[in-house]
Amino acid sequence: MGIDFTRERWDVVKEAYRRFWAHDLKRPLVRLWAKGRNPGRPKPKIREHPDRVFYDLSVTAGEIIDWWDYDTASEWIMGDAYPTVVQQLGPGALAAFLGANVLPGEDTYWFFPENQEEIARIRLRYDPENVWLKRLKDIYQAGAERWQGLVQITMTDLGGNLDSVAVWRPGEKLLLDLYDYPEEVKRLTWEAHEAWWKCFEEIDSVVRPANPGYTAWIDVFSETPYYVLQCDFSYMIGPDMFDGFVKPELVATMRRLGNAFYHLDGVGAMKHLDSLLAIPELKGVQWNPGEGKPGAAHWVDAIYRRVREVGKLCYIQCPPDEMESVIKQLGGEGICFELEQWTANRREMKEFLRTFGAA
Repeated sequence: MGIDFTRERWDVVKEAYRRFWAHDLKRPLVRLWAKGRNPGRPKPKIREHPDRVFYDLSVTAGEIIDWWDYDTASEWIMGDAYPTVVQQLGPGALAAFLGANVLPGEDTYWFFPENQEEIARIRLRYDPENVWLKRLKDIYQAGAERWQGLVQITMTDLGGNLDSVAVWRPGEKLLLDLYDYPEEVKRLTWEAHEAWWKCFEEIDSVVRPANPGYTAWIDVFSETPYYVLQCDFSYMIGPDMFDGFVKPELVATMRRLGNAFYHLDGVGAMKHLDSLLAIPELKGVQWNPGEGKPGAAHWVDAIYRRVREVGKLCYIQCPPDEMESVIKQLGGEGICFELEQWTANRREMKEFLRTFGAA
């Protein structure tokens, strides 16, 4: 049976996202990937690993892609969704590409330097021979050859900004450095910026010839360079420090990308929203209130309305009832919804999507 998608559907999807970015789509984007489809083929023979970059090197990149192909063919791809895969190396893979050690955790990965150095001695340099970067490129190359553009291969979660610097100055060290060694912090931020772009371009060079376009770990499709930027470290600093240490690098990257979203993570980061919305190059915001916080409908006035009123786009992951509530309060234009936590049957899903013009 293969993957539940065609080249002709890609034409329709591209047009919808093209209009979304241009603020010309008079409805929300609504995406749904639903498990349970018969892939029409047997499972791969190798065992499934939840984090496939950590397979032993005896497992080939092609074998890893075969698992991804099986998983993707096991999904119903509905509405404005499309087939996509992303190889994650934890949040902020740039640290691994810059030589940090990688420690798998229960539900994430931790990065830490081989040795603790004083900030003046730290140098962040791109290494094209890095073992993690080469493994990722091998896997992505195998995917590009296998799918020939039917599946969008997503840029890995590179992280960036002060989050990358904080790997080498963990705990409260970086907070103190902002006061004690501000110029060194800025130096490392721009070193990380240059390394981030070299990794981005190196990975993109592998997948771009076949890829339909660009996506990131928050996978809003774009035909031109796109990424979702973040600085989770900003939770711990005030607006003045955000504007001095974080914002300049964000603006430079947004200008270079063209289409950029920002991942605003946690209620402690809300204080930076006005500063972010003042950046002309920022195209949209994805808001994550944090574990145990209310759902999307609760944040319409505090977050989403503020984003839409200044002409920027929103990305929201939520169940269908939350989506309907957001649309009743705010309307659906300029919002990309990813539906989750849904147990309806496929017919009901299609009827729901049709209501919003996404079937």
